[in-house]
Amino acid sequence: MSRRKLQQLVESLGRSAKHFNKSEVECLIKLFNALVKRPGQSNSRFAGVGFDRNMFRDTLHSAFGMTDVMLMDRVFRTFDRDNDSCISVVEWVEGLSVFLRGTLEERIKYCFEVYDLNGDGYISREEMFQMLKNSLLKQPSEEDPDEGIKDLVDIALKKMDYDHDGKLSFMDFEKAVRDENLLLEAFGPCLPDLKWQTMVFQPAPSAGL
Repeated sequence: MSRRKLQQLVESLGRSAKHFNKSEVECLIKLFNALVKRPGQSNSRFAGVGFDRNMFRDTLHSAFGMTDVMLMDRVFRTFDRDNDSCISVVEWVEGLSVFLRGTLEERIKYCFEVYDLNGDGYISREEMFQMLKNSLLKQPSEEDPDEGIKDLVDIALKKMDYDHDGKLSFMDFEKAVRDENLLLEAFGPCLPDLKWQTMVFQPAPSAGL
């Protein structure tokens, strides 16, 4: 990428990714370019252009400590705004703006999108069960673990389902989280630990690593 193109991109993203300053935007663009050019990415049809699902999952794991494959796939969907199965540099920087620095309002919207597995505008009982079963550690016990998860789903609905329709609308979720911020990641970790948030602005690795 030429210096002029980089500057134009920094200017544009400096406006749309409003939680980053220009030097941070430039750092994220350089990190993106280094990551997409890593050896081993050449077998992707998006090699050198953007992240495919596997590359993005690897990056979420190595850069932000995420381990839940189902939720990492959902994070991919929220970043991939044009649904072309490739995270472009613009989607990367704008997505990270919310992921790392988003306001409470932006993070509520983001987490709801991640948890709404089928994109129908609700977090259903089945989706809650699926996510909680996936994210909780399997404990060897004589009891049926599914029963314990069903109890957790019932507790979540009792606490968050304000209109009592057996599922969570965005309004339900937003009200619950505003009343108790800890409920933001109620159905599994989909935001980075605070300790990871500065690491992403370390100098980008060289493309040869």
